[in-house]
Formats: sequence, structure tokens, C-alpha cells
Amino acid sequence: MSGIFANSVASIKMGIEDYALDTPARALSAVRNFYAGVLLLGKEVLIRAVPLANPNDVIGAKYAPVPDGKGGVDHVIEGYQTVDFNTLSKRFKDFKISINTKGLQELNVLRNHIEHRYTDQPAHAVREAIARAFPITVAMFQQVGAHPAEVLGEAWAIMLNVRGLYEAELIRCRATLADVDWISATVAEKHLSCRECHSELIEQRDNTNTEQEALELVCRSCGAEPDWNDAIVDAVDRALSNETYARAKDTGEPGPVYDCPACNRHTYIDFENACAACGESIEYETECARCSNDISLEDALDGLDEGLCSYCLYVMGKDD
Repeated sequence: MSGIFANSVASIKMGIEDYALDTPARALSAVRNFYAGVLLLGKEVLIRAVPLANPNDVIGAKYAPVPDGKGGVDHVIEGYQTVDFNTLSKRFKDFKISINTKGLQELNVLRNHIEHRYTDQPAHAVREAIARAFPITVAMFQQVGAHPAEVLGEAWAIMLNVRGLYEAELIRCRATLADVDWISATVAEKHLSCRECHSELIEQRDNTNTEQEALELVCRSCGAEPDWNDAIVDAVDRALSNETYARAKDTGEPGPVYDCPACNRHTYIDFENACAACGESIEYETECARCSNDISLEDALDGLDEGLCSYCLYVMGKDD
């Protein structure tokens, strides 16, 4: 067992043991140790992917070009800084290591929240951090050819229990929202999250309520009370951010989300032709009366509702 791998296992164990003590004073220690252990495990994955390379070259964070004496340059490691969570995700991709790094990003966000912000529910917060990092932790152990049950011992049983508790709580929270008549199918399919701590443990106070506009939300992780409008904005963004990026990159066109002319929130979804927050829906001519080209939703939202596309309106304006 390499030094990095041994330290990784030890840190993860300490994090789980701190969590098991179930005291607010140990919550920060728990997430710090667990976070450090998972990061070390990721470094071990990189090192084992290229066993003939110098480990320092594999996990070094900064490199500097130096003359090689032959008219070219070599890149040598600069300083002692090694990869962090953000760099680790990129390096996995560069090394063509097939691990979904979303769990790393979520763990990093949750760790930052627990470390820098007060929460009156520390056990909930740590539990979520461990549970949401569970899949990638298992994947990285598999990547290095180790079974977590064998190397973690009793800590593995606690991790399994943590994941079970979190998933049970997540199911309970989502059950309180199950009968809500969501305006948007996109929001209905994308679960809400807390702006304060990024937890998905969001419930509504009155689980008999079915109206989106009457939602009173509570975060089970940090105790915040998210405004339902903000929660809808965030849900739309999380659901469609990838499509927004792809559309802009591939076609240079806006969408699928626009500012709503009625409530001014960035929640008007083009393929639903309605605002996910207030339900506003725009009726407009979709074909230009002059050139027969399509009239875009963007033009309609900009107030160009005369049956002409923006280009024809521009041309006719010049003729005047």
C-alpha cells in the first residue's frame, strides 16, 4: 500500500469516526478529514494510471518551462503544490479516466459551506456530504483495485448507513412536494436545492399544499427557508444550463431560457412556451408575413409582434 493510499484510507476513516461521534464540535473535523481522504484517493487514481511516471510529476499542480539544452524546453514541476479538487477533475479527463466527477464538485461545495458558514444542523450537513460523495468514492476505490469494505473496515459499514439515512431523508423531503401542481414539467423533473448550502433536502412545511405559488420551503440541512421563486429560478438553471451552453456554442443562438416579460425572472422556457415561475405564455405570429421566415421567440419577447421578423422590420424601417 503506497503512502498516499494509506493516508487516504486513514483520513476517510477519521472523517467517518468523527461523524459517528455525532457532536456539533466534530462536524467540521469530520468533513475536513473525509474531504482530505477523498482528494488523496483521487491522487492515487492518477498515479496508478501511469505507473512508470514519477508520482510528483503526475499530481503536481504547477509546471514551469525550462531550456533542455537542445534548443527546446522541458516542463518541470514548480513548487510543492499538488492538484486540488478542481484540477483533479480536469486531470481525470486528460488521463481519460472514466469517473463522473460531479460528486467531487458537490463535496467541495458542501465542505466549503460547512467550513465557512454556521449551520444548526451539522450532522445533516456532514451526512449529505458523505452520502453525495459515496458513488465517486466507491468508483475511485474500484479504479485502484481495492474494495472499500476491506480497506475501510467498520468505517465502510457506517458509510453505508449514512447513505441509507440520507436517501431515506431525501425521499421523505421529496414526498412533501409530490402533489405540487408545477407550472413547468422541467421543474417537476428537476428537484429543488438550497441556495445557502446547495443541499437537495428541501421540503415544504405543509405537505398537503398543491399550489406552486403557496410553497413554504425549508432546507433540512441548514435550516434556511428558500423563497419558492428563487428555487424555481435555480431549478430551471440547473435543468437547462447544459442545453443553454450547447445551443450558444453550436448555433450562436439564445435560449432555451429567457427573461419573462411578466415577472422578469429568467424562467421563460421556449419549448414549453411558458414561464416556469408565473405561467405567463405569449401568443405571437410564428411566420413572417413578408418573407415567410420564422419569427423567433426572442423577437416576440422583445416586443416585435407585428407579424414581421426582426430583419424585415429593420429593412422596412430603412425604407421609411
